[in-house]
Amino acid sequence: MKTGMARSEAAPVRGTKRFTHSNFMLNWMYVPALLLFIVFIFYPFFRGLLISFTDWNGFSQAMNYIGLDNYHRMLTDSRIHTVILNTLIYGVGSTLFQNILGLVYALLLNKYGKGRTFVRVIVYIPAIVSPIIMGYIWYFLLQYNGGAINDILMLFTGSPVNLLAEPNINVWIIMVVNTYQYLGIAMMIFLSGLQGIPKDYYEAAEIDGATAKNRFFRITFPLLAPALTTSIILNLIGGLKLFDVIKALTNGGPGYASASLSTMMYELYFARQDAGLAAALGNLMFLLITVISLTALYFLRRKELSQ
Repeated sequence: MKTGMARSEAAPVRGTKRFTHSNFMLNWMYVPALLLFIVFIFYPFFRGLLISFTDWNGFSQAMNYIGLDNYHRMLTDSRIHTVILNTLIYGVGSTLFQNILGLVYALLLNKYGKGRTFVRVIVYIPAIVSPIIMGYIWYFLLQYNGGAINDILMLFTGSPVNLLAEPNINVWIIMVVNTYQYLGIAMMIFLSGLQGIPKDYYEAAEIDGATAKNRFFRITFPLLAPALTTSIILNLIGGLKLFDVIKALTNGGPGYASASLSTMMYELYFARQDAGLAAALGNLMFLLITVISLTALYFLRRKELSQ
């Protein structure tokens, strides 16, 4: 009896050792990923933070500490204020139109099954094209000399319009191009959400006499809240760090009239050799994307829970 009791009491101890050992080995599996995260995320971030307090030109060994001078320049330079506004237009504007048009496409495709696959492919194809290639495609359509759109305008006005050099127009053109390219992603997210809504809800609503408008706002829209959250956050992050399309269409010009924070950072670092100010702009962009995305995520999650 004593021997049996001793064995039964010892068994959990051995099991606990095995369990602890397996947890220990599992934790070691995180080490490679953690090292990659430190090397490619943490180190560049803190290195950039350090550079933003210096006058480094990006290639020399000399790096002098200048305190908050770069941040003072950033906050007092009117060109940077324009660039921040452009960045918000690209991020918020593209997100607004992508989600509205993506939802419309998804609703139509979900209702009318005929030709659904063809339309879905056509709308989604631009999203798999490289952004720099997409920018050059639209450049050839919009360019001053020989652009297809200017050729059409000349038939009615007799003279071409330099759309890409107009500061009050080119920002909105870039936003439209970005919206066009990634519209398909929003459409696919909403279409997946719509197909996950049980049809029983709509049948019950029709029996109760609910109109199409009531069915949309009482059933469809509330149940699409998780898909809406995903689409908005993805589009916001993508729009706020827009780079390739701007470089292809306007290169941020004229001056910095159509530049985003990403393109201005590139210009400052590689063309003007002002790595310190470029790093300060990078930190500003990181803060801007983080604050806007987390704020949007917070309110959208609250909206989901209140449905």
